[in-house]
Amino acid sequence: MSGIRIFSYLPNPRIWKATIAARILGVNVEVRGVSGGQLSKWLWDFDARELTESDKENLALRRQGRTGFRGELFKTDAFMQAHPYGTVPAAFSDDGTVGIFESNSIMRVVARLGDAGKGLYGTNAYTASRIDSFLDASLVFARDSQIYLLALGGDSLTKEVHDRAKNAFESWMGAIERTIQTGEGYIVGDQLTLADICFVAEYSLFSRERAWNRTIEALGSDIIDWTIYPAATDHYEMLCENPNFVDDLRPFRQKLAQDIEKHGG
Repeated sequence: MSGIRIFSYLPNPRIWKATIAARILGVNVEVRGVSGGQLSKWLWDFDARELTESDKENLALRRQGRTGFRGELFKTDAFMQAHPYGTVPAAFSDDGTVGIFESNSIMRVVARLGDAGKGLYGTNAYTASRIDSFLDASLVFARDSQIYLLALGGDSLTKEVHDRAKNAFESWMGAIERTIQTGEGYIVGDQLTLADICFVAEYSLFSRERAWNRTIEALGSDIIDWTIYPAATDHYEMLCENPNFVDDLRPFRQKLAQDIEKHGG
């Protein structure tokens, strides 16, 4: 059976886009990785693994980390050819010859490998393109989200970064709220699609910010009000109970609830 292999830091809600779609469609997805802090000890490759002493001495493997990974990383030439931006999550065709990058594109390849009859990527050119519209819009939000969450985790948050992320979230979430309120039960039409899966992943990732409310208040910034999006929130809660979502979502949400209670204020 055709499938893909993904290398990433773990946990990473953005790879759920692929794993959830794979469960629905019966596509084989193999995930390799460790916590973000440990990826500097791994060789970034289709056959990703822990570094050996020989790897560490190989100057050709050394790359300067960026965008969340500071210091030195070890990536093969084959990895860089497959993934010219050098980022994770990094997906490969099942024989390792083709690299697919960016989480929405990784999700799309799963949909293309699976049963089109299930309608996960729409039922015609128009619904597929509408799904793409929501996926593309999520990328705009995801950039500010990523900068914001890295700043929170790295103790480098500023009021400007928070306010920009807050505005991006309100724009993105406001559109989802309107769509759910006036739609047919899902983000695109009356059945589950990639747009819903992407929404759950991005919502989950950004929800980690609620564990830093005290830090945000100390900046003099306004806390993000999640309660003003009831339709979108109910949609998220409903999807979290879907059997194809539970394996990814349940442990993450349990840990997040603990963090919010401990640190969120």
